[in-house]
Amino acid sequence: MHASQPLRVPVGADAGRWSTFHGEKTLVVAARTVTSTVRVLECLPALLRGDGRVTVVFAHDPTSAFNDGVLDLLHDAGCRVIPWEQVGQADPDLILTASENIDVPDGHCPVLVLPHGIGFQKQVPDSRARGDRLSGVVPDSLLESGRAWLAISHPGQEEQLLSSHPKAAGRTLLVGDPCYDELLGSVDRAGSYRRALGVPDAHRLVVLSSTWGPTSLIGQDPALAARLLAGLPYDEFRVAAIVHPNVWSGHGSWQIRNLLAPALDAGLMLIPHIHAWRSALVAAEVIVGDHGSVTLYGAALGKPVLLGAFGSEAVPGTAVAALGRAAPRLDARGDMRGQITSALAWQRPESLATVAEGAFDRPGQALPRLRAALYDLLGLREPVPSPPPERYLAEPEETGAKVTAWTVTTTGPPGAGPGAVTVRRQPAAVSREREEGGAGEEEAAGRFRHLACDEREPDRRVVESASVVLRGAPSRTAAAGLRWAGETLDRLPGCRLVATALAGGGFLLRLRDGRVVEAAMTGPATDPGLPAAAVYALLRAAAPLDDALVTLRVGAREEDVALRLRPSPSPGSAPR
Repeated sequence: MHASQPLRVPVGADAGRWSTFHGEKTLVVAARTVTSTVRVLECLPALLRGDGRVTVVFAHDPTSAFNDGVLDLLHDAGCRVIPWEQVGQADPDLILTASENIDVPDGHCPVLVLPHGIGFQKQVPDSRARGDRLSGVVPDSLLESGRAWLAISHPGQEEQLLSSHPKAAGRTLLVGDPCYDELLGSVDRAGSYRRALGVPDAHRLVVLSSTWGPTSLIGQDPALAARLLAGLPYDEFRVAAIVHPNVWSGHGSWQIRNLLAPALDAGLMLIPHIHAWRSALVAAEVIVGDHGSVTLYGAALGKPVLLGAFGSEAVPGTAVAALGRAAPRLDARGDMRGQITSALAWQRPESLATVAEGAFDRPGQALPRLRAALYDLLGLREPVPSPPPERYLAEPEETGAKVTAWTVTTTGPPGAGPGAVTVRRQPAAVSREREEGGAGEEEAAGRFRHLACDEREPDRRVVESASVVLRGAPSRTAAAGLRWAGETLDRLPGCRLVATALAGGGFLLRLRDGRVVEAAMTGPATDPGLPAAAVYALLRAAAPLDDALVTLRVGAREEDVALRLRPSPSPGSAPR
């Protein structure tokens, strides 16, 4: 999509003939990258809510290396877009942007620059010259013109800015951070956001956070997500990833999804990069991140943080540099479950409190302060004295593929009795055990491993290799479940048992030798994989199935889950 044609309405030489609304002032939003455009779109509606005195148009600056997706974003939001060449003709009263690198046309109107991250914390490539520059700082020529105003979120940022750019003296506005305020105001809905993402109860949500560039988390180690999923039990954790918009814009969604394919097959939730990352970050219970702003936002919210990467471009003396000193590093080849559970158990919100104190001034007041600054620069009185509405973040949408194959490790039962069975499942798409040993091998006395899959598993070799096959949807009746079981066992000669949930409650399992087992599990259980794992463990241990009461231990759950196994009257020989 291109914004190549000048608009005739609501701005243009004869706009008065065609316009329905006639504003007193014209505000032009400069849109250069997805990141900067999103930042304006997220706060501008609250700032100008219901005020017909201001006409707003968006000007597309196509000069960024990360301009892909900007026009789609603007058109999806219903914005009127003018080509950059029309900005001067529009005669704006104020130019608003969250991109410091725009080529502002000649004129006299002020230019208000919002941060699209947290302060001036990073060295980035300079698109105007060779080498790097400080992120967030407008060109000296714009500072010298007296037109630029830089919104900052903390007084320390002004001190930092003046030490490197003296011409910014007197050109800063302390407003706080509207994005942080939104995050902070929604923390009490973290549980709701987790449920909206599809995270089951009693599971912990780990969020990977990556900025862009070669020293970012995804740039340094794109396979980390897969290793994390391989090391975290499926019945205890879910994993989501927030990837910087510049990665999406610079490389495209196909490249990202292809690099993350093993992790996506293992259930990684790849969070949409436009707005949904905010509620996903609030939902996080622990963050594995880098030197990007999202990781810093998470730390400021009191989330436990492990640093999986940290680039040298982080500017000394900034809040993100303080985070780099304070947060522990993730051992990318170490025990993932141990490191994550340790972070959850031992990190306290106050451990990173000084990071937030050095990044945000007077949290909760950013929108009123920013609105006051905006209207002052427009030369208008604020329409109402009350502050802008403080809205909760929208619930995220469930994302990520359903896991359909697992490497299952069972321990127990002891001896030949039913007793207790401990089950640990890992997504087969990333399971090291599957690669190194093959499912079904006995690792130690009483410990067995097997491959289980849903009948909808797309990898044919996995289905044909699975010892346990599960029906994807509950069977409407026991008779329908038995028909499906017989057909599946006939079709897959390598399968040892099949299992289905029943629509009326409970489970039905059929063994290779023809026996049928009914299972009842406490609680509203609908996953046939857990009772199937218990029955498989009993079979391998040569334990009896007759009216057995098994204590099923899944992950780190505090209470056990009871299964009552009742073999049906169907005849059959004793299992091996």
